[in-house]
Amino acid sequence: MIYTVGEIANKLNIAPSTIRYYDKEGLIPFVERSSGGIRMFKDSDFEWLSIIECLKQTGMSIKEIKTFIDWCMQGDETISQRKALIEKQREIILEQIKQMQETLAMLDYKTWYYETAEKAGTCKIHETFSEEDIPEEFRDAYKRAKGYFIKNNI
Repeated sequence: MIYTVGEIANKLNIAPSTIRYYDKEGLIPFVERSSGGIRMFKDSDFEWLSIIECLKQTGMSIKEIKTFIDWCMQGDETISQRKALIEKQREIILEQIKQMQETLAMLDYKTWYYETAEKAGTCKIHETFSEEDIPEEFRDAYKRAKGYFIKNNI
């Protein structure tokens, strides 16, 4: 089946202008055009556009994505380079996930903190708590909030 820019953009949940921009930047050299110059996308183009969107979501620049696409177009001699780039981006995402999990843990701790203060009618209730009074699932965030990890170089 053949898709227009609008149709493929709709299927990928991105703006048609994004696809046009990708084309202008040389990220979709594989796309065919009609005799009138209209871009014609095939089902096989979904994977290309999906990986471009994925790499964009990892924070890669258009220039870096273009390099990746160029390697893909060069063929099998660039498999190792492409694999290394994907592994690098995967590590970046894993680090971002770790950071987001720590952020979520802090927010969970602070939710518990304010729920406890709200029940007591004051935040001063926490001045009476020892570390053991903090629920286990919030202790790491509590320690981070108190600077424990910084003080102890952990």
